[in-house]
Amino acid sequence: MKLNEEIIYRNPVVEDAEELVTFYNRVGGETTYLSFTENEYPLNVEEQKAKILSVDQQQNSVMILAIAADQIVGIGTITSSNKIKARHCGELGIVVTEKFQGQGIGSELIRRMLDWSRANGVTTKIQLDTRTDNHGAVELYQKFGFEIEGELKNTTLIDGKYYHLYVMGLML
Repeated sequence: MKLNEEIIYRNPVVEDAEELVTFYNRVGGETTYLSFTENEYPLNVEEQKAKILSVDQQQNSVMILAIAADQIVGIGTITSSNKIKARHCGELGIVVTEKFQGQGIGSELIRRMLDWSRANGVTTKIQLDTRTDNHGAVELYQKFGFEIEGELKNTTLIDGKYYHLYVMGLML
């Protein structure tokens, strides 16, 4: 069942901070592909409020929420430095809760973030890291034109097993 018609995409407000933290802590336990596990999201509610305000002030960073039935079901972020030599490059982060995967939400978040990046007057490159065995994600990013630029060996360790990461990039 496709739910795209029922998904609302918007930027967060500070009132979303608690639900954002809860969402990240929950999805960390749904997959091993994220850089954190369940209840390991590094920000508390007050820090998340500050981050929402900070991102809102930056010309080259954005967060977009995907909301269904008044609940966050996906989050996309572009995080960029304010340093002169690096501010053109944004790091893409995307997560969709397990229940809503495979319905085009990730693609729509990426499309919206790339459109936003092309229009912000600063960003000319988007990069990301993803595990080499996360074939669905790699294919999704390649569909949008991302290329594998390198591989970081033994970067993730889960239950005694090492995993490699692809560094992927897209020039806008």
